[in-house]
Amino acid sequence: MLVVSDVHGAFDALAAVASAGETLLILGDLANLTDYRTGEGAVAAALGIEFARDAARARGEGDFEKMRTMWQDRSGDPEEARQGIEKAIAGQYDRLSTALDNASGYVIHGNVDRPAALAESLPPGFQYVHGKRVEIEGVGFGFAGGGVATPMRAAGEISDDEMRATLDSLGEVEVLCTHVAPALGPLETDVITGRKERSSQPILDYIRNVKPRLHLFGDVHQPQASRWRIGATRCVNVGYFRATGRAYRLDLGSF
Repeated sequence: MLVVSDVHGAFDALAAVASAGETLLILGDLANLTDYRTGEGAVAAALGIEFARDAARARGEGDFEKMRTMWQDRSGDPEEARQGIEKAIAGQYDRLSTALDNASGYVIHGNVDRPAALAESLPPGFQYVHGKRVEIEGVGFGFAGGGVATPMRAAGEISDDEMRATLDSLGEVEVLCTHVAPALGPLETDVITGRKERSSQPILDYIRNVKPRLHLFGDVHQPQASRWRIGATRCVNVGYFRATGRAYRLDLGSF
């Protein structure tokens, strides 16, 4: 089984992974709103590359007030800007559907995704499994997508209360799959930005209470630690796929 997260529009690389013929888990952020390194993405397509780079810099610094001001000053007609971004993301999801054609697996959304549009774009071999418990080769998997709520109120974000309810609905699982990291220093800290990224206390609480054998996640692109143990649970950040093009391999034979 292969696992990826934070595809962010790298659909050619994703197609290569999907062509391996193994079950594929995709843990969110398939859309590319803005690549923080280059500025490329849906925002650039709608509002220009320079604006996208400036907005990405403000978001990377956690300055949401500056980001809101920039959007107000630049977008002119906010509805037109929003429609331009949504059109660009819809085009990305069309490419996603092509990349995953003839493959099979399971998908959850991340903070930059549009959950309904993502689910509709998946080809027949893939299931959108946010909030679901699935048995794969005799192993119980629980899936909880979405990003942590921010002042931006993006479509892919969910509140702590929603996350807690979603996790509670899963019951006990052997493998927990989320987009965001648990709220634990080494797993939530990005060594490039030098600060803690958005992470989830409800996920940390679930791990401590339920003790799944494995927790797979993404979201933090350059983590201080990509592997950690929380009690009996092994936690693995499966990597920033847009940058690496590599999948994490999970051998269910060890369960």
